[in-house]
Amino acid sequence: MKAFLSVALVLGLCGLAGSQGDKVDPVGTWKCDYEIGSQKLTATLTIKMDGDKLAGTMSWPDQKDEKLKDLKLKESTLTYSAVRKFMGNEFPHYFRLTSEGDKFKGKSAVEVGAQEFDIEGNREKKDE
Repeated sequence: MKAFLSVALVLGLCGLAGSQGDKVDPVGTWKCDYEIGSQKLTATLTIKMDGDKLAGTMSWPDQKDEKLKDLKLKESTLTYSAVRKFMGNEFPHYFRLTSEGDKFKGKSAVEVGAQEFDIEGNREKKDE
């Protein structure tokens, strides 16, 4: 019985150590690709550490460094919102991305017209 408990304890501790090593690190610069209707679009997502919290910006070809709001990481899922400014109008976008290494996939939703679209990306640069 003692041997069984010892093995269970060791395996449990190894499992905890392994799961901590697999923690997702979203910090870096990400190239994002998405499509709305038949139009292919790109954006750049930049995430940094600001003290002990995540902070970031999103840039499009015609709009730079829009601050991310409500940026949260839970396990491998990153959620945030950003306001897209286009032709004098503001369109809040809500993002839910799942990261795996240097790639992510997810969804974005826009309040106007209740549009939802797929988005994916690759990390271009990992900031240290």
